[in-house]
Amino acid sequence: MRIVVLMGGRSSEREVSLRTGRAVAKALRELGHEVIEMDLSEDLPCKLMEVKPDKVFIALHGPYGEDGRVQGLLDILGIPYTGSGVLGSALAMDKDITKRLLRAEGLPTPDWISVRRGERPKWDKFPAVVKPADQGSSVGLEIVREEEELEDAVKKLFSITEKVIVEEFIEGRDMTVGILKGRPLPVIEIRPKKGIYDYESKYTKGMTEYVFLEDEKLSKKLQELALRVHRLLELKDMSRVDFRVSKEGKPYILEVNTIPGMTELSLFPMACKKAGIDFKEMVSIILS
Repeated sequence: MRIVVLMGGRSSEREVSLRTGRAVAKALRELGHEVIEMDLSEDLPCKLMEVKPDKVFIALHGPYGEDGRVQGLLDILGIPYTGSGVLGSALAMDKDITKRLLRAEGLPTPDWISVRRGERPKWDKFPAVVKPADQGSSVGLEIVREEEELEDAVKKLFSITEKVIVEEFIEGRDMTVGILKGRPLPVIEIRPKKGIYDYESKYTKGMTEYVFLEDEKLSKKLQELALRVHRLLELKDMSRVDFRVSKEGKPYILEVNTIPGMTELSLFPMACKKAGIDFKEMVSIILS
């Protein structure tokens, strides 16, 4: 097959996307496919029509690539692509909308408010998590412990987003569950050495310990919840659902990634490997 790997883009996750794209392109070449690597540029439609790929492997993260916009372009051009469609991508990209849907379906998620540019956050539960509503890779994530800190953190984030989430901080453990073609993968517990799983902890070697959860009852519960979220948001091919599990053992759904990272430190390939699926097989399954 002739496959375009679409990577890079304009978001704050550009570097992560390039690393994901290169890893995917390498695997596809080793699988015998003809691979063309492309960045998200203004002349992308012309390039795609010139190359005429059989399929596009979307390796973009964040706005423009993971929010339904590039999926809509590919739909218009009539080119098949990996991952979720316009609707699922757009829903999952907006953490506020995702949480509203979760709450409507009775699925557990921490209390939160959304704050738009020009508004002041009305929040009195501390500590609290502050993050952009439409970014991934924990870009801009911050823990605040008082009202003054909160206002400063929200103002700072308006440089990269139009909507900020202020969320209840759940004391407990970070967990994540990948879904590959409707199949839940082994649960990974995330143990950041600095206590918070932010951008630095995600992409700096040695900053975080990853452990596969041995508690079968909790694993099954998290996998069931992840699959419900995947289906609720109309997702396809793959997703990764992030959880916080309280000290009492109650899981809370934090957010959903429709195009999980596929770098050497990424959680999705790690979970696939635990399930007996190596990187090349994973890429082949996503492509199929």
